[in-house]
Order: sequence, then C-alpha cells, then structure tokens
Amino acid sequence: MPAITAPITVASALRSPRLLSRELLAGLVVAMALIPEAISFSIIAGVDPRYGLFSSFIMAVSIAVVGGRPAMISAATGAVALVIAPVAREHGIDYFIATVILAGALQIILSLLGVTRLLRFIPRSVMIGFVNALAILVALAQLPHLIAVPWLVYPLVVLAILILVFLPRVTRAVPAPLVAIVTVTVIVVVMGARVPNVGDQGTLPTSLPELFVPRVPLTWETLGIIGPFALAMAIVGLLESLMTAKLVDEITDTGSNKTREAWGQGVSNILSGFFGGMGGCAMIGQTMINVKSSGARTRISTFAAGSFLLALVVFLGGVVSMIPMAALVAVMLMVSVATFDWHSIRLSTLRRMPLGETGVMVITVAVVVATENLAIGVIVGVLVAMVVFARRVAHLATVTREISEEGSVLYRVRGALFFASSNDLVTQFDYAADPEHVTIDFSGAHIWDASSVAALDSIQERFARHDVRTTLSGLNAPSENLRRRLTGNL
Repeated sequence: MPAITAPITVASALRSPRLLSRELLAGLVVAMALIPEAISFSIIAGVDPRYGLFSSFIMAVSIAVVGGRPAMISAATGAVALVIAPVAREHGIDYFIATVILAGALQIILSLLGVTRLLRFIPRSVMIGFVNALAILVALAQLPHLIAVPWLVYPLVVLAILILVFLPRVTRAVPAPLVAIVTVTVIVVVMGARVPNVGDQGTLPTSLPELFVPRVPLTWETLGIIGPFALAMAIVGLLESLMTAKLVDEITDTGSNKTREAWGQGVSNILSGFFGGMGGCAMIGQTMINVKSSGARTRISTFAAGSFLLALVVFLGGVVSMIPMAALVAVMLMVSVATFDWHSIRLSTLRRMPLGETGVMVITVAVVVATENLAIGVIVGVLVAMVVFARRVAHLATVTREISEEGSVLYRVRGALFFASSNDLVTQFDYAADPEHVTIDFSGAHIWDASSVAALDSIQERFARHDVRTTLSGLNAPSENLRRRLTGNL
C-alpha cells in the first residue's frame, strides 16, 4: 500500500531549507509577473500605477495570513478594475477608494451569510469552461506584447519557452520561470538591445504605501453612488476567488476553508483601500505560476510574493524596469497552456460527453472571452446548466395507465414533479374515456413545488368536469404536506 504523503505546511517548510527555498523563489517569480499586470489593471481602472502595485502588495501579504487557501495569490485584477473603473472616472479617487473599502466590508458580510455554500451549485462543465476561458484570456492578454515589436522579441520568447519546457526535466531545484526571466534579461542587457520592458508599462513608485482615508461625506447619497459598484466588485471578487480556490484544491489534492477565504478577501480589500490600493481578488494566472510552475504549497510563497513585489518596485525599480516583457510573456503563455483542460476538447471526450454538458462549457467559454469577465461567464454558464438540467429532468416524469379486469383505472405517476415536469403532466390523462372513478398512484413520485400542486388541482378539476371522481394515493409525507397546504388555494 503506498505511503500517504502529508500536506506541506508552513512549519514543515520552515524546517526544510529545500522547501523554504522553493517557496521563496516561487514568490519571487510571482512578484515579477505581478508588476506588469498590476500596472495594466491600474490603467484599466483609470488610476495611477501605484494604486495597482500597492494593492497587489497589501493583498498578497494580508491574504497569506487571513485567507483560507494556502499558496493562492490575490492581487489587483482586471475583472475588479473593469467593475469599478467608472467610479474613478466620474467621481474621483476618494470615491474610488471608498468603493473598495465598502466592497471588502460586503464580502465579509456575504461570507458570514454563507455565500460560499453556493459554490456547490456550480457544475463541472461550468468549472471546465471557467478554466479554459481563463487560459484563453491569459493568452490573448499577451498579444499586444507580440504585435508591432522589434524582431528580437520573438527569438527571446522562443528561448524562454524552451527553458520553461526543458529545464524542469533536468532539475526542479530552481523554478524554471525564474531562470527564464533572468536568462532573457541578461542576454538583453549584454547585447544592449532595445526591446519592450517592464519600465515601458508605467512608472514604478519610489515610496512605501501610506495610510489613506478617503474624504467622502458619510451620507445616503454617497452610499447610493458607490453601493452598486461595491456590491458588484464584492460578488465578482468572491466568485473568482472561490472558483480559483476550488481549482487549486483539485491541483494540490488538498482542501481549503472557503468561508475563511471569503472573509479574508474582504479583510484584504479593506486593508488595500486604507493604504491606497485599488482592491482585487484571487489571480488565477499568477496562482498557476505559483502552484503549478513553481511548485509552491504554503502561505510562505504568497507572503513572499507580496514582500518581494514591494521591495522590487520601491528599492530595485531600476533593475526591475529592465526585465524584458518577452520573458514575462513566455511565462504567461506557458501558464495558459498548462491551465487549459486539453482533455475536455479531445474527440473521444466530446463523443462520450452529453451534448448539453458540452454546450454549457462552450457557452461559458464564449461569454467569458466576449465580456472579458469571468464572473459573468460563470453566472451565464450556471443559468444555462440549470435550463439543461430542468429540460432533462422534465422528461423523467412518466404516467402509465392500467385497467383492471373489473374495468377500474389506475394511473401510476413516477419521477420528480416540479415546474418543468408538471406542466406536461396534465396532458397525460384520458379524461373523457375513463370510468366514474380513477386512482392516481404517486408512490413513485415526489412533489417539489407549488406548480405541481396546481397541476394536480387542474387534473382533478378536469376529471370532475367529466363526472369522474379521483383518489390520490401513495404520496410521501413531504409531498402530502405540501399538497394539503396549497391545494385549492392556487
């Protein structure tokens, strides 16, 4: 019997130089990848780059302590930036930061109300669509760095990809992304080549983040302005974070506390706001770099990512600015390839998979890619999956007609009776041809909602119009209680 490997904890990593170095190097790689992303998302939100960079630092450090999913990276994200960008554009930075703080408070409230339990209603087909759409978005985000650039960028990207592919086959002592970034940077510096680098993405801050209290009036009018945006940010942030946490659970074969992760996201966003950050949520791309590419498993890597990020941009900004975007693009492209669920699109898989499940996955991917919003895609995917499920279950309710030797008629109803299946139930009885008394047996059925009770009332009324008396038998206790409470009142 194979030995069970204990999960790596912070304590075990601190006792092992090998594990500790892996966690710290993973954090360093993630920090480098976070810098251009944070700058880009700040631009999307319409604020100075320092808001995204400070937010990424504060969220990564704080979520490492209060979060429920070890090794997951939280920072400034594009989805959050898109949601709250109108606030900065129309009302200014103080209202913008107030929105971030309120969103964090709402996330804490939602977590205490048990919103994480809703995760169980997200089907596997939507989860696969989420993962595949994310991989596509990560790849598409690299295209601007590969179009209308010096020719040297392309061989540099190829070199970095070769390192990322083949170095792990030789050794995993050092994360391949770190080796690729350092190698490409050294080549560019030695050659004196001019290629797009991190410094071209925006100005890096030169000071530490400071306490920021937004100057907004504490009135209902203010709440009316920022409330809708804060609620949207809270929901989008929680959805992306919980979906990412579930994905990391599967990759690492470990569990995590989703409720703690939810309120931890809220705490991190509140802290981010009070220190001049734009807020955010879990970052799937950087999380995959941390967990899949670099092999990190503990909170140390997340804390290190935030700490290295601050040190790099504030104290080593000149060095960081020289990192070629080609190296980071290569890393993100490989993350995209590793994240995509290739098994889900194999012909053998598609032939076995029900058409409805495949359709849900494709729709989820299409909506996410079209809107560039993972939350919208997941919500649409869940709604489509509900419709597919309802249509499928609706056909499971059957009615069979049995005639005894004495001429009495017995109908047997089997299946789940709810709004989708009960609507057709009324048409499955032979009202005009039946004798003056029929029995309807529900021992193989269950009544779930008021629509089904209304359908039973309609059936009895139609029989009564033909002077046929009906007896309902075999109802289980919950079904009978629901029918007695509602029948005749609908």
